[in-house]
Amino acid sequence: MNLPFIQPPQVDWASGAFADSPVLRKSTRIVDLAGVFADEPSRRMLPGEQVVYDVEMLNTSPTEGELYTGVTHLYPGCVGGEYFMTRGHFHARREQGEVYFGLRGTGLLLLQDEQGVARFEKVFAGSVHIIPGFTAHRLINTGAEVLSALAVWPAAAGHDYAALANGFRLRVFANNQNIEVREVQNG
Repeated sequence: MNLPFIQPPQVDWASGAFADSPVLRKSTRIVDLAGVFADEPSRRMLPGEQVVYDVEMLNTSPTEGELYTGVTHLYPGCVGGEYFMTRGHFHARREQGEVYFGLRGTGLLLLQDEQGVARFEKVFAGSVHIIPGFTAHRLINTGAEVLSALAVWPAAAGHDYAALANGFRLRVFANNQNIEVREVQNG
């Protein structure tokens, strides 16, 4: 009996690159991140086309019950001393969770609930992060190389960026050779 075998998508665990599957790619540049960094004048001084992070996603149906799988590649850098980070978001369907797997680089996962209580988890190759529902999340690259993390989340979850119009409560800055966390009152 000849069984039909289907080759599933593959990810290179060292680089986070997908192989043998249709992939959707999106780059987020400095120009796309107006109002995200604390020092807006410093952001405007950087080349607008500079890529802060790339996301590669397997081409998956957006229907209820399906799972999206993607890899974020967050580049090293700073804006006014604040480390490069993703925009961050809640899910539009707040009850939906997500899982991150650290692939390479070093950084932080900033988690914040709807009441503004925030915490960090260290991200590194091999780290696993269970992001519960009702929790906003943002990756921050505190290292000198690309921070890559694989994510799996419900296709129906959606993204709600507007709920974080005032930003996250905590911000992360480079201070000489150290990481400095600053709390902000309005976000």
